[in-house]
Amino acid sequence: MSEAVSPEPIYDTNEPKTILAAVAHAHGGWNDLWKKKDVEYTYDYRIPSNGKADISTERYIFDSEASFGKYSQHEINVVPDKDGEVTQCFDGKETMVMINGEKNEDPQLIAVSDFLRRANYYWFTMAYKLNDKGTVAKYLGQEEYNGKMYDKVHVTYDPEVTGKEQNDIYILYVNPETKMIDRFFFSLPFLGVEEPAIVANYEYEDIDGQMISTKRTYFMPSEQGYSEKPNLIQTMTNVKFNNGFTIETLMQ
Repeated sequence: MSEAVSPEPIYDTNEPKTILAAVAHAHGGWNDLWKKKDVEYTYDYRIPSNGKADISTERYIFDSEASFGKYSQHEINVVPDKDGEVTQCFDGKETMVMINGEKNEDPQLIAVSDFLRRANYYWFTMAYKLNDKGTVAKYLGQEEYNGKMYDKVHVTYDPEVTGKEQNDIYILYVNPETKMIDRFFFSLPFLGVEEPAIVANYEYEDIDGQMISTKRTYFMPSEQGYSEKPNLIQTMTNVKFNNGFTIETLMQ
């Protein structure tokens, strides 16, 4: 007996949270991702202007939000001044960092690693995280981009729910036909960007029934505006679900 397919949710611009629910459904659905249990992929985070990159093997467990990254190349965000292999692991409660197999206790390095572990997991599951408790959504109307009309949705999170004074802000460009977020503006309070000024353009692949943003291009604001060429390119390859990871085996 085949599993029943959940009906497509209502998409109503008068109720912006229905747009976010439709986005989650179009991505394959949280229940489907949950059943896949975990994921592993190769993550290439690159600055095209100088060729520098952070390249990691990423692993996440969905029920605990555990997040592991093993960096074979780290020239941007992850200890660019040190050589050798760097591993970061967030077990759902705390983050550990190892450089060439030795545990590192530097508070600043642990803080950056903790941010990256949580952020990378968030970006992978963003379509579902936008439906988390505490989400505050507002419809901003339509705007044309690249010859297509998009529904714009302003999203942030309720500080009383998240426990954070400063919460990320997103302005999503949702394609009303595909229900995919092709483009969005966002803030990054951890790095001092408090307004949604960074632009992300996403391209997707269907991998085992999940729409995965395997190519992401980012544009940073400057006094001259935004450049035509991206400041940052991220690619995800070798995406594999259901690897049987546990907290104990995640780092093996």
